[in-house]
Amino acid sequence: MLFQSVDNKKFVGVYVDGVIHRDRLPEGINMTWGYCSFLPGDVTYASLYCKGKSLDEVCPEDLVPRWKRISGGLRAHLSACREAQVDLQNISFLDIIPERLLLEFCEIKNKITEHVLESYPRPENYDFLFDLERVLADIRSRKINLDLDVLKPHLVSAHARAVYKRLKRAGRVVNYDAHKTKTGRLTTKKDSFPILTLNKTFRQAIMPNNDYFVELDFNAAELRTLLSLLGKEQPTGDIHEWNIKNVYLDLVTREEAKKRIFAWLYNPESKDHLSNGAYSRDEILDKYWDGEYITTCFGRKIKADKHHAVNYIIQSTTSDLFLKRAIEVDKILKDRKSYIAFTLHDSLVIDFSKEDKDLLHRAVEVFQDTDLGSFTINVSVGDNFGEMKRLNL
Repeated sequence: MLFQSVDNKKFVGVYVDGVIHRDRLPEGINMTWGYCSFLPGDVTYASLYCKGKSLDEVCPEDLVPRWKRISGGLRAHLSACREAQVDLQNISFLDIIPERLLLEFCEIKNKITEHVLESYPRPENYDFLFDLERVLADIRSRKINLDLDVLKPHLVSAHARAVYKRLKRAGRVVNYDAHKTKTGRLTTKKDSFPILTLNKTFRQAIMPNNDYFVELDFNAAELRTLLSLLGKEQPTGDIHEWNIKNVYLDLVTREEAKKRIFAWLYNPESKDHLSNGAYSRDEILDKYWDGEYITTCFGRKIKADKHHAVNYIIQSTTSDLFLKRAIEVDKILKDRKSYIAFTLHDSLVIDFSKEDKDLLHRAVEVFQDTDLGSFTINVSVGDNFGEMKRLNL
């Protein structure tokens, strides 16, 4: 049965067959547009079928005029509430939107949802997308603890002052977009706290809500993914040090080895024979690129020319591999005080409580035990995100 939640922050009502039910979830509801944390696990979400496209983008042509009128009216009403400085985060739509408009909006949203579920195939990785949306929803439900006073000594440049002002205005939640990039790598939405682009100098303003941060970070994740896809054994230590001895014959420094391997990996024109001898780009292309599309071991199919094919194979596979680990770590933390605060590229940052110290080793084991084998990881801790120190476990 089709339905729409009135508010995705908490249960205040759901729309079914022209009626908003406020006291309980009606029986039999199982199809809706977007994820809500209070809904049962057997609900199908249309937004996952269309890979994050907006309602505007998937609205069928015959419904467009009606959709524009109704959604435009809703946006105008919300805009008026913002101008009146109404706290939309803590007030239910039922309290601020005229019921007639809300009923119209939910009904046409039902029709668009039905159209998507009938027109789009169920993604092969739907279960993964659902689990990921659950984790990302939990992350955006928690506010970043930001202490801007610690940044004042750095405000000697115009750039630093501009970043400071931006952080003062920024939202305090990390709102990820799992669908914007071709490879599935996370980006942040416009209203998000800018965790992915924040300069390291300013990270010390990010404080834990519990006792400290714990960061789990793959050592050279993309190279380890490449080795696994080639069926080769993983080095147990730092992979760049391994490359110095086993690929570059002790002729380069660690920084030079790091730059050299990535310059070769993502540049199809590079003829670095030492790099190609250890990590064969051609073998990867033969396995995962058909000349038009790459298909990863996690089922993502991405249109790609030869210039971009290796890049998409490695980055998409690494992204899904990492996010699958984040999902498993999140399961470990369920019903505990510690939680995933945010992710940063291929690292996972946990807002950790001392009372959950029994979970730390388990979280590390789960994070490094990937679908492509055991990956070496780095573990760091810190009283703020700008001053993290490596931890030897």
